[in-house]
Amino acid sequence: TGRIFQRLIADRKYLATFYTLPASAALLARLAVAKMDGVDWSDTDAIANLRIGDFACGTGALLSAVYDEVSARHERSGGDSANLHTAMMEEVLYGCDVMPSAIHITGSTLSGMQPNIGFGQSRLYTMPYGRQENGSVSIGSLELLQSSALMTLFNMSDPVLRTGSAGEETAAQALVEAPDVGFDLVIMNPPFTRAGSDWEGSGRTEDYVKQFRGLSTDLDTQKEMSKQEKDFSKGTCAHGYAGIASTFAALGHRKLKPGGVLALVLPLSATVGLSWQKFRQMLSDGYTDLSVLSIAANGRDMSFSSDTGMAECLVIARKRKAGQATNGRIEYVSLSRRPSGFAHAAAVAKSITDQDDLRRIEDGPYGGSKLMVGEELTGELLSAQLDADSESWSGVRLSDYSLAQTAYYLAQSNLWLPGASSASDLKVSPLNQVGKRGLYDMNIAGKSHSAPFTKTQSSPTATYPSLWNHDAKRETRFVCSPDSQLLVKHGMESNAASVWETASRSHINRDFRFNSQPLMATFTEQDSIGGRAWPNVMFEDKRFDYAFIVWCNSTMGLLSYWWHSNRQVGGRGVITISSVESLPVLDFRALSDEQLETAEEIFEEFREKELKPAYIADADPNRALLDKRVVCDLLGFGRGTYEAVRRLSAKWCAEPSVHGGKRRPRGASLVM
Repeated sequence: TGRIFQRLIADRKYLATFYTLPASAALLARLAVAKMDGVDWSDTDAIANLRIGDFACGTGALLSAVYDEVSARHERSGGDSANLHTAMMEEVLYGCDVMPSAIHITGSTLSGMQPNIGFGQSRLYTMPYGRQENGSVSIGSLELLQSSALMTLFNMSDPVLRTGSAGEETAAQALVEAPDVGFDLVIMNPPFTRAGSDWEGSGRTEDYVKQFRGLSTDLDTQKEMSKQEKDFSKGTCAHGYAGIASTFAALGHRKLKPGGVLALVLPLSATVGLSWQKFRQMLSDGYTDLSVLSIAANGRDMSFSSDTGMAECLVIARKRKAGQATNGRIEYVSLSRRPSGFAHAAAVAKSITDQDDLRRIEDGPYGGSKLMVGEELTGELLSAQLDADSESWSGVRLSDYSLAQTAYYLAQSNLWLPGASSASDLKVSPLNQVGKRGLYDMNIAGKSHSAPFTKTQSSPTATYPSLWNHDAKRETRFVCSPDSQLLVKHGMESNAASVWETASRSHINRDFRFNSQPLMATFTEQDSIGGRAWPNVMFEDKRFDYAFIVWCNSTMGLLSYWWHSNRQVGGRGVITISSVESLPVLDFRALSDEQLETAEEIFEEFREKELKPAYIADADPNRALLDKRVVCDLLGFGRGTYEAVRRLSAKWCAEPSVHGGKRRPRGASLVM
């Protein structure tokens, strides 16, 4: 019923109401409850004292799953789940949403757990949203971000509607008592809508504030709601580009007790996006026992919710108590498919929680611990160190964790390939230590007041040539021609000159479609400005341009890019202009003059050679030759290392996030 109901919501696009699939909800609930320390599941009174909240509960899939898991643990401890029902409904379970009809379904579902047992009240609330009768605006559950939720909500004139056992509004006005640091478990699948505007309507981007457009709010109301969200979330992990989901994560953090568990369904971008870095830092600094689950499959199977069309992850962690140290590690779980039913979800959860000795990312390229359900290999687990700056949680959506281990060591200046007994030294550094990245495209050309150029069609005599867009037909060789020219806006000549100083010959692919595009980096014969698709990369030593191009388009360059990118969409890796700076690349400063000459020779050799799309790099004779030239001739390794790199290429091409479900051409096999 909940799934059908959410499909019929007219404002679904703006409320981002995507239903958590029952099996996914069961998996998350089991793993979250398993992290709750110190609960005597046989004690009815102890369970009654728990507080479990979902502040974006929708039709109650997650609350229902948690109720079911708590009941099951009580029964396994010798109790009778019927004895829990009144307390669960009246005191334990909190659910908030902006849609009264969704709350009614939640109430009906939860009360249906024990339909013969009544209760006097519930803690299921329809939160005020939009313009209120007194002229103020409300932002739903996010009102609870205020430091004193009790006082603020008590003074609101518009009622918060409570749903009782009969599914009716039993109170015209109710006080939402959701105290800070008062919950033992916060579990949510929050809306994913990002801050921004919408092109619908008149076609002007300022017409709507997308994340608050739902429920027929007008533009002025949306703007006030957006300002209120920003005011309430100052100093938290919330970020406009991450979207409203990050604000709900901040809300969950605020409501949790020390020792409480945070369990969230989030877009996969939460693991690598720079706008999510404060969220990752919050968990790294303030939580322990951190687990991140993702799905290595493609299509609808890469999400835990219904109909999202994007990869998702489950994030589960326990808030540290005073004086408690974090273990400084993260547990990655990559599933081969999403749970197909309750029994499968239960088996997957058991297999995860029963793991005692996890393979670590530092152990070398031997893969992760195998996750078995019966005789089926259903995924891998890997323990990794948490970065001090929480730049990214890259170990998501992998079917073979030996790739993660190789990429990890490569970033540490060690080449340790699958099948090798030890690592070899190979100097690798972040790109910003070797060179500089160019400007964000919105600061170069367009309607922005800071952009000194307008973009128009290319010209062979252009003063300011630009490589702006993707064109698969012309992006098969190292060298590409500019596809646009930039014209200086009147009065912005000085700014244009400053922007042109960032022009270069090297460009990096910011939105790499592995299953259709061959090039991670490209070269223009003359200096040109990079645009949306191909930002500039600048080096003080012009010889580095050649080394950069040959390295990036070799298997090791492809692996590093993929490991560093956001793999939310199948067959595609995306890096932001800011994250380009931390991309691991060969440290060209460590190359000798002879090696730099070799890099230029390799570049010239491949100037006219066609490369196939990256997802079949293992079957591309030219890519194999490039690997050989880079590994053996440029870096000085032997034949055995080259063959290991080609095996690495085959492993990488087999990753679902690389091929995106696209079928390989007939006869495409590994080229050694």
